[in-house]
Amino acid sequence: MSAAAVAAQTRVELTLTLRRGESVLLTLGIPVVLLAFFSVVDVLPLPAGVREPVDFLAPGILALAVMSTAMVSLAIATGFERSYGVLKRLGATPLGRPALLAAKTAAVLAVEALQVVVLVAVASLLGWRPEGSALLAAGAVLLATVAFAGIGLLMAGTLRGEVTLAAANGLYLVLLLLGGMVFPLDRLPAALEAVARLLPAAALSEALDGALSAPAAVAAGPWVVLAAWAVAAPALAAWRFRWE
Repeated sequence: MSAAAVAAQTRVELTLTLRRGESVLLTLGIPVVLLAFFSVVDVLPLPAGVREPVDFLAPGILALAVMSTAMVSLAIATGFERSYGVLKRLGATPLGRPALLAAKTAAVLAVEALQVVVLVAVASLLGWRPEGSALLAAGAVLLATVAFAGIGLLMAGTLRGEVTLAAANGLYLVLLLLGGMVFPLDRLPAALEAVARLLPAAALSEALDGALSAPAAVAAGPWVVLAAWAVAAPALAAWRFRWE
């Protein structure tokens, strides 16, 4: 695998992502609007012990941003590339399939880094002051990126492009509502809360909230869920993925 080829393909992936208006809206526009709006307009219930909306919202919106990029954006782009035969052609070039996957991974991580910078800046302007462990938070993001990318590639590698588009957006809305991102998990009905805590979105929200609190808290449950999804989703995607 050539490092120069991976770097060149990564630049292509990033350029295509930033040129797609719907991708920029999904990965940056929606998270920033949700963070700013619900931090200023006092309409959401808050978990016990949380005084300012931004303190609850910031970790959840960071989780939403990771999900947007690693799952939805990756699934939709890859799904249409597969439907149009682009993946098959790229896989047959000297670039090769491993380098193509490495480039897509690098592009996802680069977009996530941009999202974190923008969202942390906006949250800071709104009064958020995280005091926990940035290293612990980065670990949660990496685990979640692997998990969400696995889910996204599973959809992209098994469904038609149009179906992937609908499925990815539908799953995005479900996980947004059940992920503890804008609505506290403890306000859900007990049965629904139990299901939500087994999903990667809620696990990432809770892991980030714990990692960025003072002092940093490491509750085992969310990390176990994240690790399980990070193993199972890519494995299932690798097994079921079809390049054409």
